[in-house]
Amino acid sequence: MALFKNLFQQTNDEKGFRPAPAPESGFFGTVKSDPTFKAENDASKLKKAIETKGVDEATIVEVLAKRSNSQRQEIQDNYRKTTGKSLADDLKKALKSDFEEVVLALLMTPAKYDAFEMRKAMKGAGTNEKVLNEILGTRSDTEINALKTAYKEGGHLLEEDIKSEVKGDLETTLLALCKATRSQHRDFDDGQAKSDAKALFEAGENRVGTVCSVFIDILTNRSEAQLYKIFQHYAQLSKDGFAKDLEGELHGNFEDCLMTLVKAALNKPAYFAERLHLAMKGLGTNNDTLTRIIVSRSEIDLLKIMQEYKRMYGKTLQEDLLKETSGDYEKILLAICGAP
Repeated sequence: MALFKNLFQQTNDEKGFRPAPAPESGFFGTVKSDPTFKAENDASKLKKAIETKGVDEATIVEVLAKRSNSQRQEIQDNYRKTTGKSLADDLKKALKSDFEEVVLALLMTPAKYDAFEMRKAMKGAGTNEKVLNEILGTRSDTEINALKTAYKEGGHLLEEDIKSEVKGDLETTLLALCKATRSQHRDFDDGQAKSDAKALFEAGENRVGTVCSVFIDILTNRSEAQLYKIFQHYAQLSKDGFAKDLEGELHGNFEDCLMTLVKAALNKPAYFAERLHLAMKGLGTNNDTLTRIIVSRSEIDLLKIMQEYKRMYGKTLQEDLLKETSGDYEKILLAICGAP
């Protein structure tokens, strides 16, 4: 809990969580298109790397970690045309373990990768609710609609799987997010923000018990810019602020889901930095989380995530990856993070 409290303390402490500055224009990914790219050359390199005795992992890292997702799709198309086989299938046969998982993730489109991770989180015994919260709580309406389409192409309906795997207020919240009705505009309505802040205060901190439906309705239907303004007005009603009050009112996976929406609205890169830190903290490392976040944010905001990681924890993401991972898995994650 100490980390959580530190994350949301409203101070200028450099290790504390603080709201993100105004949006900047520009590119904040670590992976971008290679200007000298030729799909046929890369497809040929990968074919040779796969057929090399023992497999040439270094070439696989060099090619796939340094090409944009759209370029990887072209490589796959060329590979199929020239060999008659699937590049993903051939790599799956040649590779193993966490390195294989990263390589296959890089070959999927962003929507298919999100769909793959959502399906993996719900199939088999048990459900990984934190993965559902992370993906649905941080994606735009456009990304969620693309995810739903990709999920359906895989033979399943996202909403139906959620209904069968999740219950109660968490189910209601996730299904609301699946509707993809949150505006992406940076504009906000100050009057509505004041009204919503009061409604949240009256539904939780200012009464015995919690009216969860009010929390769900506001947090799943307002844009991130609008939520940011709501939290500012809420701070005038409560001495602890919304995040701290939410922690006191709720618990478990439902709290984690709503808190994801709060953190994403305040500072999305910091949210992902915290997730990466927790994946490496303590005994054992959650490689699934490392892979998912580093791959999925590599062309969006991984540079900002790395900046927030250094600010919040006093060391670089790469330093912790070097301590917590090894071998080809370590090399490909570091390459995606920008290592030469």
